[in-house]
Amino acid sequence: MTIKIEKKIVDYGVVKEDEQAPAENATGQPAPVAEPDAKVVQLTEKLERPEMLLGSTYKIKTPLSEHSLYVTINDIILNPGTENELRRPFEIFINSKNMDHFQWIVALTRIISAVFRKGGDVTFLVEELRSVFDPKGGYFKKGGKYMPSLVAEIGDAIECHMRMIGLLKDEGLDEHQQKLVDEKRAQYEAMVDEAESADPGDFPDNAQLCAKCQTKAVIQMDGCLTCLNCGDSKCG
Repeated sequence: MTIKIEKKIVDYGVVKEDEQAPAENATGQPAPVAEPDAKVVQLTEKLERPEMLLGSTYKIKTPLSEHSLYVTINDIILNPGTENELRRPFEIFINSKNMDHFQWIVALTRIISAVFRKGGDVTFLVEELRSVFDPKGGYFKKGGKYMPSLVAEIGDAIECHMRMIGLLKDEGLDEHQQKLVDEKRAQYEAMVDEAESADPGDFPDNAQLCAKCQTKAVIQMDGCLTCLNCGDSKCG
């Protein structure tokens, strides 16, 4: 389509691919651009802290101290009541009666809170904290989960919170891993069924033949050959 320029050119500019030139109406003036119905708010450093935040507190009890640690994570709700509503961590506090680690814990909470307020993907904090190892050795928390350090358990608490608000999701097992787990579970269930169906009167496979009752039920017990069927023993 050929366009004839009838006016004097006084200026020019290059339109990028991701930009659209404003359409003109019948009068030759640019058509007004419609404003969006709702402005999507993103979490950035310039976003001011609201008067009230929703929070969750996690109790950490370690064998390193007789006093527990309480990790509180406050969340900010972005775009409430819209389809773009998001809940994101905004700040973290750690409190305890134990003052031995007060200095570095305060520093850690301020740094983590600053990372939260920058926005973007903050899930990397979990892996960074959980990879910290105590040179004195770690410990097992309740449930048998190994924690390499106190910092790692703080990271574990943050991970639990991110999963609760939907920031982290379980990836699950792939097809091959799930197949292996199903096979191992089937083997275990078969062993249990076999043990339950076995005759309780059966004797061990390595038992010897008893000369008195002619039953293969003689085993070594307390240093003596003893028959589990008739009770005959070489020790009298």
